[in-house]
Amino acid sequence: MKRRNEILVSLITLIRKEIKRYLRIWVQTLVPPAVTMSLYFVIFGSLIGPRIGTMDGLDYIQFMIPGLIMMSVITNSYANVVSSFYSVKFQKSIEELLVSPMPNWAILVGFIMGGVSRGVLIGCIVFCVSLFFYPSFTIVNPLLTISVLFLTAILFSLMGFINAIFADSFDDISIIPTFVLTPLIYLGGVFYSINILPDIWRNISMANPMLYVVNTFREGMLGVSDVSIPFALAMIVFFIVMLTSACLFLLHRGVGTRQ
Repeated sequence: MKRRNEILVSLITLIRKEIKRYLRIWVQTLVPPAVTMSLYFVIFGSLIGPRIGTMDGLDYIQFMIPGLIMMSVITNSYANVVSSFYSVKFQKSIEELLVSPMPNWAILVGFIMGGVSRGVLIGCIVFCVSLFFYPSFTIVNPLLTISVLFLTAILFSLMGFINAIFADSFDDISIIPTFVLTPLIYLGGVFYSINILPDIWRNISMANPMLYVVNTFREGMLGVSDVSIPFALAMIVFFIVMLTSACLFLLHRGVGTRQ
């Protein structure tokens, strides 16, 4: 019982540290996504949207909202974990965690919860911003929407953790978001439905994992999707389990932390 209480206290302490870390610099972590998304809504929603008309039977700005929320959740949950864990490695304070009584799973959960909390908070902020541009927006399936929101934040927090483990410099933590995540997100149906694409490009888009995340979230918010929702949810859960196992294995082996 005492051992369990020690682990619980240390886990809560680590989670609080991770949350305070980005709240302390909220001007850099919470404000920029709100400003950036506001620009997207102004340019693509208010200015270009009326020229485009409708997308899948919805106003274009309404169609964009789920995609922009997901884009914010993905980038911020990933960025929070990769920067936080690499900073711990860089400052050599990772040694304090490794010699502490905390098991590897508690260390992993602590950092992941920090990324999830930031991703979900940013998602809520972007949704509130969207209401200024589309006040009549209503969520069709709140349960699916919330579930996908948390699952996505967990998934990309885990990806950020793996990136931080293998990173040897600050440049390494920006390569994946810049050259992999960003292109996949933009080509994952954030601004368009793949139904408007030629057959060959639609088939290529089906290989983009971001397409399933964005469309599952859009199904929850708007009730429209270009993909099979059960299949998409199963794949998200599968990758969460796979990446969690990989993170615990890497921590156990000391890859990137004891070398």
